[in-house]
Amino acid sequence: MGHGGNVIDELMTDHREVEDLFARIEALPSGDRNQRKMYADQVTMELVRHSVAEEAYLYPAVREHIAGGDAMADRELEDHAKAERIMKDLEGCEADDPEFDRLMGDLMTEIRAHVADEEQNLFPMLRAACSPETLDDLGDKVRTAKKTAPTRPHPSAPDKPPANKLLAPGMGLVDRMRDALTGRGKPED
Repeated sequence: MGHGGNVIDELMTDHREVEDLFARIEALPSGDRNQRKMYADQVTMELVRHSVAEEAYLYPAVREHIAGGDAMADRELEDHAKAERIMKDLEGCEADDPEFDRLMGDLMTEIRAHVADEEQNLFPMLRAACSPETLDDLGDKVRTAKKTAPTRPHPSAPDKPPANKLLAPGMGLVDRMRDALTGRGKPED
């Protein structure tokens, strides 16, 4: 969740962690209800924190530093909105529900396409447009944002500054309290 380095390194490490969780889910049989749900919850928690941090700091930087950045950032926000709706639906599904596999497949497809687009297009453009100091500063801001970000999907929450930066920490606190009370994302004893 906080890896160090510039914003691109930080976010690419997040991408690898989410892909690892996807691989763990894919390796489990459909009937493995507990572990599949635990990993799905962990994926959701990581993706929501990651998305909130990107929306607060990465996409404003894309708008500021990259020619055509507004359209690029808007497209990325649309991807986030799709993924968040899928995660919201997934949140209400048990792993033995037939919808679980469909929704997880949809989420994996959406996230993998989003990651490929960011890593092949957006990140190289950002690296070329920003100084190493700017990228390091953005990395620090993203790490800080992930610490207080929500862990559950909130599809109707604002996704652009300043409203998202003001509301995310409060929603994050409530989400983390709920997670702690329910044991969400942790192995069952």
